[in-house]
Amino acid sequence: MPPITCIEDLRRIYERRVPRMFYDYAESGSWTEKTFRENTSDFDDIYLRQRVAVDMTGRSTATQMIGEDVSMPVALAPVGLTGMQDADGEIKAARAAEKFGVPFTLSTMSICSIEDVAEHTTKPYWFQVYTLRDEDFMRRLFARAKDAGCSTIVITVDLQLMGQRHKDIKNGLSAPPKLTPKSVANMMTKVQWGLGMLGTKRRFFGNIVGHAKGVDDASSLSSWTAQAFDQSLNWEQIAKFRKMWDGKFIIKGILDAEDARQALNVGADAIIVSNHGGRQLDSALSSIRALPAILDAVGDQIEVHIDSGIRSGQDVLKAMAMGAKGTYIGRAFVYGLGAMGEAGVTKALEVIHKELDLSMALCGRRNINDLDRDILLIPEGFEGHWQP
Repeated sequence: MPPITCIEDLRRIYERRVPRMFYDYAESGSWTEKTFRENTSDFDDIYLRQRVAVDMTGRSTATQMIGEDVSMPVALAPVGLTGMQDADGEIKAARAAEKFGVPFTLSTMSICSIEDVAEHTTKPYWFQVYTLRDEDFMRRLFARAKDAGCSTIVITVDLQLMGQRHKDIKNGLSAPPKLTPKSVANMMTKVQWGLGMLGTKRRFFGNIVGHAKGVDDASSLSSWTAQAFDQSLNWEQIAKFRKMWDGKFIIKGILDAEDARQALNVGADAIIVSNHGGRQLDSALSSIRALPAILDAVGDQIEVHIDSGIRSGQDVLKAMAMGAKGTYIGRAFVYGLGAMGEAGVTKALEVIHKELDLSMALCGRRNINDLDRDILLIPEGFEGHWQP
C-alpha cells in the first residue's frame, strides 16, 4: 500500500476496488454535472493568507456542533447505499467516526439499519430522514431513531423529486446490484469487495425493507421508492416533522437566504447549506458560493453548516473562516471506506485533520474557534452580483 497523503489517493484506490455502478453513484452529479464540479473548483478560487512569526504551539481543532463536542468541525454526511461501497459500510463508518470524535449521520437509504448501527456503536449518532408521503412510516422512523439513542435528526428538504443522474441510469444502479453480463463481468474483477458482500447478510435497504408497508423484497422496494418522496412538501409539513422529534433538529438542503429564514421559523437548531453534492438541481450555486448570503441572512440566529465539495482540511478551514459552524464530508469518507474499509474512513479523517491543523497554523491561528475572514483572500465578485 503506497503512502496515503491526500483524499485523492484514497479515491484512486477506491475506484480500483469497488464495482463501477457504486463508484459512479458516488462520483457523479445530475445532468451536465456543472454544480458537482463547481462544488470543489469554487473552493480552489479562495486563497489563504499566510502569516509568519506567530506562536503556533498549543493548537486545537476541537469545538462543538449543535452543542456536541467534536475533535474537529467535521461530520460524516448521510450517504445512501454506503453498505454497497463496502460490506456493512455504515457500521464501519460509524465506528471510525465515533473513535475519531466526530458525528456520523446515517441515511434513511442506508443498507445497515438504524438498529444495526446502534448495536455496533456506543455513542449517539445522527439520523437523516427524507420527507416522505407515508406519515405513519415517518413517525415510526423517528421512534426507531429515538429507541436507538440517536441524538439528532437531519431532515433533507431538497429531494422532493430526484434529479437525473445519467450514470446511475446507464449502470442500472440497484441494491443489491442487478446481475447483468456487464455488471457481473465488472464485479468479478473486484474480488475483495465480492468476498465482503458474500460474508454479510446486509444487502438491502435496512431501514425500508420489512418496515415500510408492503415492502418485503427488492421488487416491492422499487415501486415504493418511486412513489415515496413527497412532492407536496411545504414549510407547514416541515414544522409538523419538527414536532415529531424532541431532540436536536437540522434541516439539510438550504441554498437560498429566504429558505434559511423559513428554517428559523420551524425551530431548527441548524441548517446545512447543501446542493445534495451536485446531484439535484444542476447549475445551482456551489455550496461555498451560496454560504455568504445565507450567513448574512441568519448566521447570528442559527448554526449554519455546509456540505458538498469538501475534499480537504483546507476546504474545512475556508468554510469555517467564512463563518460556518460545521462541515460535512460525504464522498471523502466513502472513498476511504471503499478503499480500505473502516481503516480507510479513519485515514480520511486523519488526512483532513492534519491538513486543517497545519493550514490553520500557517495562517497564524491556534484555535479553530478564532477563525474569521481575515485569513482568507476571496476574489472580487465571488459571492455573486446577479441580475434580478
